[in-house]
Amino acid sequence: MGKTKVLFICVHNSGRSQMAEAFLNRYGGEEFQVESAGLEPTEINPLVVDVMAEEGIDLAGKKTQSVFDLFRVGRLFDYVITVCDDANEAKCPVFPGVTHRWHWPFPDPSKLSGTREEQLAQLRVIRDQIKDQVLRPFKTPFRTQDTFAS
Repeated sequence: MGKTKVLFICVHNSGRSQMAEAFLNRYGGEEFQVESAGLEPTEINPLVVDVMAEEGIDLAGKKTQSVFDLFRVGRLFDYVITVCDDANEAKCPVFPGVTHRWHWPFPDPSKLSGTREEQLAQLRVIRDQIKDQVLRPFKTPFRTQDTFAS
């Protein structure tokens, strides 16, 4: 049996989806093949790079990609998980063959305000929420594929 294929989607693939991908790669890498993509990909948010470095994860050289490019070439995923806010979740394409689709809404790091330190503090909260959500199934004693998104 091959690895479970997971795609995390957000608006720009610059923060939330990148963090989710990195955490699942770190904690479930043996079981999962993980990617992330955006509806309108831009560049990785430098503040995201900073808060993930605090976790020992280097996103500095990571590139963004378009969810629609993956869709057009017919990529298949076992799980497609949107991590964008509720307003943007509806824009995500339905992938053929997807057996599970979930929506984990998190605030958009690009919309944080305040000083750099205030933004970092807010982003750490979002990072930790994403990490907790990704780790949730690994904390249960009887883990199955279907508990991944519970």
